[in-house]
This record gives sequence, C-alpha cells and structure tokens, in this order.
Amino acid sequence: MHIDLNGRTALVTGCTGYIGRAICLRLARAGARVVGTYFSDHQSADRLREELGEGALVVQSNFGYPEEIENLLAELRKLGRVDLFVWGAASGVMRLATELKERHLGWTFDVNAKALLTITKGLLGGATPLMGSGGRIVALSSLGAERAIPMYAAVGASKAAMESIARNLAVELGPSGITVNVVSPGVVVTRALDHFPNRDQLIEVAKARTPLGRLAEPGDVPGVILFLFSDEAGMITGQTIHVDGGYQVLA
Repeated sequence: MHIDLNGRTALVTGCTGYIGRAICLRLARAGARVVGTYFSDHQSADRLREELGEGALVVQSNFGYPEEIENLLAELRKLGRVDLFVWGAASGVMRLATELKERHLGWTFDVNAKALLTITKGLLGGATPLMGSGGRIVALSSLGAERAIPMYAAVGASKAAMESIARNLAVELGPSGITVNVVSPGVVVTRALDHFPNRDQLIEVAKARTPLGRLAEPGDVPGVILFLFSDEAGMITGQTIHVDGGYQVLA
C-alpha cells in the first residue's frame, strides 16, 4: 500500500528515541514535513536533522514546563498547520509504588499525560486552529498501562491516564473529522530498558511468551502509524493497537 503524505506537516514528540527517530524517518519518506521535539540528546537531534533534510525542524522541549509547550506552539504557528501528531515523548521515575514521592508522580503525569492534552488543545485553539478536519493524532503507550511491571508504577499509571485522555479526545474530536488512536509497542529493546534493574530477565521472559517468538523492534512501529495517518484508516478512532507480536493476548 502506497501512502502519500506530501503537503502534510507531522509533529513527532520524543523524536530522538529509537522509536521516535524511526517514525520521523518513515513519515519523511512518505512525503511529510516533519517537526520533531527532543528532551536532551543534542547529538541524536543533530543527526536526525541531517537525515530528515531541508524543511524539517527539530527543537528541544521540556514538556514538564508549560512555557516550553507554548514556545513549541508558537513555532508551529509559524508553519501554519499541523496535520499529523505523534505523541511519543515520555519521562518518569523508576521506583516501587511505595517509594514514590508526590513530586515523582507530578513530573511523570505532567510529561506523559497532561502535556498531550495541552498540546492538542493548542493545536485546536485560537482564531486559526493548526489542526482541522482530517487531522490525525496517535499517542504511544506501553504495556505498563494495563499490567503491573516492577518499578514502573508511576510511568504505567501515567500511560493509562494518557490512554484515557486519547479515548475521550477521540469522542470529542470525531465530529470535527479528527481521529485519535493509541499504539502500544509492548517490550521493545531500546535504551529505555536500561533503566530497569532486571533488564535482561525482562527481555528473556517477554521473548519466551511472545507468540511470534521475538520482541518488537523500533522499525515495527512506524508502519502502523503511517496506516493510521492514511485515508484508509479514516474510520479507526479511539482504539489501542498493540504492536507486540501477540504478547498482549496471553494472560
């Protein structure tokens, strides 16, 4: 299936991670003008700018601070429109639930859930909304939104909240011709796993119980998002699509 995104602008937050980078490059190959945001990895951001080429924009943003969200929206207003939005930014504190402090929860929820809503409202608000009918929003979630994972209580809860926000946005924005979906990649071998003290055990267990016999890779995710951004997926909204080799269907 050939999907042409020429003439469309795509905002991808969390663009320097393995999955975010793969998404940016895939959307660019389909013809989209890509605007990516990153938190702190300047070297990866510079490399991505070179790979995306002329017309792309890669900016640093810390979504824990409302003023930085407004700065991003100001940059987007200069471009005039955002047709496609991938919410891939994520942060959080890896601790047992009983060890979490109020500030840990506040930061994690602000970045992982609240910022999605704030940016979406910014894209839709104002005298001239940046996103109109035909707009597409996809938020990246994780297995921890539905299952208990050691040390993942704050992040998992924030991802569950994010999924709830996405479902409600799908209902509210549907009449405006905008679809909102969630893609949950499951266990993907990226740098994010390095924060788990039981990383190797987690990978082996996940691989053993995945029906397809391997873990998802960053390159498995962009094609699903590309489809959700296409006209063929115009009737898909409010869904969580798992890209996990069948892991989720097992109890």
